[in-house]
Amino acid sequence: MKLNDLREARAAKVTEARTLLNAETLTPEAKTKFDSLKAEISALEADEARAQFIEEAERRSTGTPVDTSRRNMESRVNVLDAIACQVENRSATGALAEFQAEAKRMGIEPSKGGILVPTSIFEKRATQTTTSSAAIVPDDFKADQFIGLLRNSLIVKSLGARVLTGLRGDTVLPKQTGASTAYWIAEGDALTESNTTYGSVKLEPKHVGALTALSRQLIQQSNPAIEQLVRDDFSAVVSLAVDKALLHGTAAAKQPTGILSVAGIQTASLATLDWDAIVAMLEKLGLENITPNAIVTHAKVSTKLQTTLKDAVAGAAYLMQGGRVADLPAYSTNQLDAKAGSPATGRLIAGDFTQLVIGEWGATEILANPYAAGYYEKGDVQLRILHTCDAAVRHPKAFVLADDIAI
Repeated sequence: MKLNDLREARAAKVTEARTLLNAETLTPEAKTKFDSLKAEISALEADEARAQFIEEAERRSTGTPVDTSRRNMESRVNVLDAIACQVENRSATGALAEFQAEAKRMGIEPSKGGILVPTSIFEKRATQTTTSSAAIVPDDFKADQFIGLLRNSLIVKSLGARVLTGLRGDTVLPKQTGASTAYWIAEGDALTESNTTYGSVKLEPKHVGALTALSRQLIQQSNPAIEQLVRDDFSAVVSLAVDKALLHGTAAAKQPTGILSVAGIQTASLATLDWDAIVAMLEKLGLENITPNAIVTHAKVSTKLQTTLKDAVAGAAYLMQGGRVADLPAYSTNQLDAKAGSPATGRLIAGDFTQLVIGEWGATEILANPYAAGYYEKGDVQLRILHTCDAAVRHPKAFVLADDIAI
């Protein structure tokens, strides 16, 4: 049997044994059955350990990353099952149980009553009920025709930000802030001593979460499209909030410090939006030995770039063509706000986004509460979702911001 099959079989046997123990009294037949299940579970655990050893050994011998199996397992975690096993007061099974065991081995524990789900499954709110959301659970459900919300696009992680997972305490990243100096000397002269200097960048847990609710009937729907719908809604709760903070976050708002709030990032002016101003802006990065990998802006600035010619000569190209500015990929997202004012002005960020470090503590946690006032009476379930992360910029001068673009 394959490793996943062994884990599924073990989970099924554990559930069967739990059902026997939940009985008020164990009959002699039930005791015999339980002992038999106990032996089968032990045998399956031994088989699982052997299969896991062989699987990891094969991955190492072929050079395949060890976390491939973990990613496959995480992709099979079902969010609705995480909610339902809390509501029904039963143990997690399958991939969900596998992830709980993996998290425990890493020292990650949920709060009392909570259950962990991998943050990765959300990367791709008002109460929802089968009455108010009838279009998503009709008699003839067309999952491939579902009409979702128009949401801002997630941008920052996709641009190469470094993500540190499985953090425990506050995390300090050592940083060199100065170099020693080389001197030219004549025969017999003594060298002057100079020293390198060091500093650090600190990541501290910041928490983002939300309360929402789902009807019990919606949770019980087994259609995979409902599972994807719930994932998408949670993505809006967690992923968009984190992505926005990576750009605009401030300590005063209890958020990670976003790129726009980092002390020391470079600034430029595009009040006169032309090719010379774009080149001068990128030159600032070159003078700091930074090779930019992307430009980020928003829809109104993107329109200006695509309608402004580089040169007045006939046939000249536009500042932005084919999704690129100065041969750099340019991304437009409404996660980046225009600068408030009268009138408002547009923003554009250029830089090396691999210089952004994102730290994540544990996994995303979902806690279902079917007994909350106002929800218990209707059979609905209140949900709390929490995620912990922080961000820091390794070298602030790796980014240059222009926020004076007329829009």
